Amino acid sequence: MSLKTALSSLAVCSCALLLNAPAWAQSYQNIGKSFQQNFHKQLKQNKVPGGAFVIVQGENIITLDTYGKRRQGSGKKVNADTVFRLASVSKTFAGALASQLVHEHKLSWQQPINHYLPEFSLAVPTDSEAITLGHVIGQSTGLMPNSYDNLVNANVKLNKIIPKFAELTPICPPGVCYSYQNVAFSFIGQAIEQESGQSYEQLIEKRIFAPLSMKTASIGYEAFTHTPNRAEPHIKTKHGFKQVKVKPNYYQLAPAAGVNASIKDMAKWLMANMGHQPKVLSPRIIEDITTPGVRTTKELRRRDWRRYLDDAHYGKGWRIYQFNGHRLIYHAGWVAGYVTEVAYSPELDLGIAILLNGESRVISSLGAEFWHQVFAKDHG
Repeated sequence: MSLKTALSSLAVCSCALLLNAPAWAQSYQNIGKSFQQNFHKQLKQNKVPGGAFVIVQGENIITLDTYGKRRQGSGKKVNADTVFRLASVSKTFAGALASQLVHEHKLSWQQPINHYLPEFSLAVPTDSEAITLGHVIGQSTGLMPNSYDNLVNANVKLNKIIPKFAELTPICPPGVCYSYQNVAFSFIGQAIEQESGQSYEQLIEKRIFAPLSMKTASIGYEAFTHTPNRAEPHIKTKHGFKQVKVKPNYYQLAPAAGVNASIKDMAKWLMANMGHQPKVLSPRIIEDITTPGVRTTKELRRRDWRRYLDDAHYGKGWRIYQFNGHRLIYHAGWVAGYVTEVAYSPELDLGIAILLNGESRVISSLGAEFWHQVFAKDHG
């Protein structure tokens, strides 16, 4: 369904851009329309309760559209200001925030995490002493993948989880292999707070949300549940989608999974990462967070994406793909009842964000097919 009255001003702006018909708009207008049609078709076929997407190029929105309901069975429709949980796409904000402090010489990627979190230890204490902030943000700590996510799922508090790391032995030395983390990734928040003298929530509002005018963006469970225009979570069951309650468990890992935002604000976040807000994200910061680190070979076997991916690495809060020979900066997220995906091509200055309030693999196929079409057209 189109945005129509609820988004008239945005629609007028978007239409005006296309009527002016600059070359880039003409080039991707058809792909935008095709994606819009496919988005509605696929969400309807898969009975996803609701969703939103935006496609941007440069500082312009090519297409922004929404589908369905904020809550299954209700009359409240998703619109451009409806807030979703971003889940692991939150990591892209943490990487940027930490890099800002690094470039101001307030943090160092080489600093051991123990400097900020002395209670963190592994089975052999010297192993934990070798893990730096760069390893934490770059998913190269050497810890068993998803260490203690099971305890987060069980709503165990972080201060009870950290001592459990003393039972772990690394699977490889820090910086050598890829091992995706949520709990350990969130340790970057301790360093950010100690060096800035502000809470993570305060600093991200001051450094990112406010200067980018991300007016619906927030951090945390309280902020989300007090937002009237929010998308409720739905999980997939054998009987279809079922609405569930928003859980606070992953919100305690704010850098890893704590951000909430609307699709309108995700357009602004994409544009900033594509280099169009240099006062917030300078070219040096963008280069820093998108420089390939450890190789992520498991990504090359991803359903829907594997036929297109030539190579994959993790940067600092972002994944770096080689997609049919083209560089693609990417991250996805999942948390009970929500799936998210955001990606952009530095080469084409083109980006897309997708937010759904139902757990569905359709988001993966939509994203992969979009980029396949984009790069095929660009070099067709």
